[in-house]
Amino acid sequence: MTGVEPDVLGPPFERYTIELDPDDEGPVVATLVRRRADSPTRRAVLYVHGFVDYFFQAHLAEYWTDRGWDFYALDLRKYGRSLLPHQTPNFCRDLGDYFPELDAAATFVRTSDDHDTLLVMGHSTGGLLAAVWAHARRDAGLVDGLLLNSPFFDINAPWLVRRPLAAAVTRLGRGTPHRVLPFGLGTVYGECLHADHRGEWRYDLSWKPLAGFPVRIGWLTAIRRAQRQLRAGLDIPVPVLVACSTRTFRRRRWHTSAMLADAVLDVAHMVRWAPRLGPQVTVARIDGGMHDLTLSGPAVREKVFAEIDRWVGSNLVGAGR
Repeated sequence: MTGVEPDVLGPPFERYTIELDPDDEGPVVATLVRRRADSPTRRAVLYVHGFVDYFFQAHLAEYWTDRGWDFYALDLRKYGRSLLPHQTPNFCRDLGDYFPELDAAATFVRTSDDHDTLLVMGHSTGGLLAAVWAHARRDAGLVDGLLLNSPFFDINAPWLVRRPLAAAVTRLGRGTPHRVLPFGLGTVYGECLHADHRGEWRYDLSWKPLAGFPVRIGWLTAIRRAQRQLRAGLDIPVPVLVACSTRTFRRRRWHTSAMLADAVLDVAHMVRWAPRLGPQVTVARIDGGMHDLTLSGPAVREKVFAEIDRWVGSNLVGAGR
């Protein structure tokens, strides 16, 4: 972990670089962003972003710091602040590839920054990753709670596509993990978010392109492997909140209803597979929520944060200050 540096979000945000072992593309780093609460606290949140994403949600950090939690966000290897010129953006071969930076970040938050309560918050693919990592580290005492914001528990496609066809594609592509698949994310969700289109948010479009980065066979294989593990059942021993919208938007072109629904994943999948996470799972449905619930419209965001407040108050009572 390198020394602290100013972050692109400006003060009071700061960042550390996590030096990781090189892979077949060369040097690898991850980035840990920090925003401290105004008063010293023993409680911390570690945020993990989704696919075609990075941490830019300053208002989310302020929500937590206003409540007396230090906030940290991890830009995973090959994403956002951590993307190096020689790397394939957002690519991995297994979600376990990200465990070293999650381990390093959680250990730093707990030991170097001296917190005794750690809540991990994962969005979309980061929600799937946080779940399988929390399961793998369930005996390490690193995590006290898990908050999953529209987690990527299944592929948003008909059964024939997400099971037999996806299995065939990944099987045929074992020797060509970087091969680009002939489908993408589309621009609907990006249009809902970015202030240059129909949204209210500004972020770096080179790190989070409107139509996303190409989807590659190796990444799809990694996702399917983790999703199969989830469906078989995880054993996460801490309280888990799965939060998602009440509806899915399925059109390929933008419509006003996209602003009030999940335009990326099928919310029915999240609800269906949530009980496989462990014994203490709460599901919260947010009417009008977008895929990233915390980027929904102002009135809906208030509902999201109120639901988080209730869950934290009921499940992390006595968390150290």
